[in-house]
Amino acid sequence: MNEHAMQQDPQERQQKRPEMRVRPTAPIVPPSNVSGNALMCVIAIMAFLACLTYGAVSMVRATAASWQSQISREITIQIKPDDKLDMEAALNDARDLALTFTGTRDGQIVDRAATARLLEPWLGEGLDLDELPVPRLVVITIDERDPPDFAAMRKALSEKIPQAFLDDHRTWVNRLVAMAETTAWIGTGVLILVFSAMVLTVVFATRGALSGNRHIIEVLHFVGAEAGFVATEFQKHFLKISLKGSFAGGALAALVFAIAGYWQGRSLATPESDQATALFGTFSVGPGGYLGIAATMIVIALLTTLTARFTVMRTIFEIDRIRSDPARTDGLPET
Repeated sequence: MNEHAMQQDPQERQQKRPEMRVRPTAPIVPPSNVSGNALMCVIAIMAFLACLTYGAVSMVRATAASWQSQISREITIQIKPDDKLDMEAALNDARDLALTFTGTRDGQIVDRAATARLLEPWLGEGLDLDELPVPRLVVITIDERDPPDFAAMRKALSEKIPQAFLDDHRTWVNRLVAMAETTAWIGTGVLILVFSAMVLTVVFATRGALSGNRHIIEVLHFVGAEAGFVATEFQKHFLKISLKGSFAGGALAALVFAIAGYWQGRSLATPESDQATALFGTFSVGPGGYLGIAATMIVIALLTTLTARFTVMRTIFEIDRIRSDPARTDGLPET
């Protein structure tokens, strides 16, 4: 009986003394006192805009780079028709002459059927090239890393075939580069505006949270808690909010690009898809674009967290400065 009573005594003592039980610690920042849902929605919206802008800039850059690469790999020799000119012989001579230069890889004569197809959107079907003075083309593939001497090639062509004109597409390349750079600068400006708006939003939200929980900070300071400890607690709270918001916005932006790419792939050779492709290029950001969206989400979360920490530290510093100056009464609770 004594052994049984000794075994029951600890349990009975624990039931009789509930104050001895270990209670779970509550967070320093009460979630109910901070408008986390509103801030999360704002961060989600700004993350969506930032990721959408980044994806759009990446898409335009990839399209411009593809066009630039295609244009840079080829040059065109245009031969104007003449009554005294044997067009077929002139086309062969121009191709053979161009291939003698170092840096050229291949040459292809655009035949009559292909030339007629190029003119169909403007002149219609059933075009007879013999009745119109339509120039003929020779497409020369070149080495992008080691291009030929275009000036020497142009001079040699003009001496042998006066009706030939060499187009190295430099004007189009320069325009594409300028367009890509302008788009990149515009996208960067939009990203900066989005990040700036996010920083200001987090600053005001953090100050509002501190204003509602000022008594907690004052009590913690009174019992000896360091400013870094209090800032870390607020930092954790805002980190959770920013991660949820940035993930929601980034995932929605990635979903938009995925749906747009799927629609474009399913509606090939349609007027809507052709117009969209001509205006915006291919709706595909690729793996690099999705990694960039993920990186943007992480940057937004980190920027929100750091902004919250710096704002908390500065607010605590202001509280300490007010308490250390007896002449100042602003910011102190009324008694």
